[in-house]
Amino acid sequence: MATPIRTPPHGTRIQRPVWIPVVTALIRRGDQVLVGQRPPGHTLAGQWEFPGGKIEKGESPETALKRELHEELGIEAEVGPLRFAATHTYGDISILILFYDVYYWKGEPKLQQHTELKWTTPREFIQLPIPEANRKIAMNLVEILESPTNAGEPKKG
Repeated sequence: MATPIRTPPHGTRIQRPVWIPVVTALIRRGDQVLVGQRPPGHTLAGQWEFPGGKIEKGESPETALKRELHEELGIEAEVGPLRFAATHTYGDISILILFYDVYYWKGEPKLQQHTELKWTTPREFIQLPIPEANRKIAMNLVEILESPTNAGEPKKG
């Protein structure tokens, strides 16, 4: 038997989740990927993440990622293809995370917003303290990061 659809009483609005779109960079050097440690006093302090951040109103994801990489690492990046998309919920906030390959950049990544930067293999990355949003898709990330950088279609999760 089908479950009946429940509708709120007339005139009542359904509370929709707050969604925050986020872009991240998969910056590779050989078989390693660049990650940064979140600073004390910030959300998820001490955890390791891929560089990136929130998409601001009116920005395309690619423009947002270029801006974020300049702000976080001091580099001018050429954003490659979308490789993976995922969602996660932290309490009342839901995030949509878009993972992009970044093949080319100008400048050497430097500490500007992270406590530490390091190059790590994908399997080493998932052994670090990482945000739950990345932990739940860890094996997808390893698969993407261990695949050739010219792999075709983006993956979705």
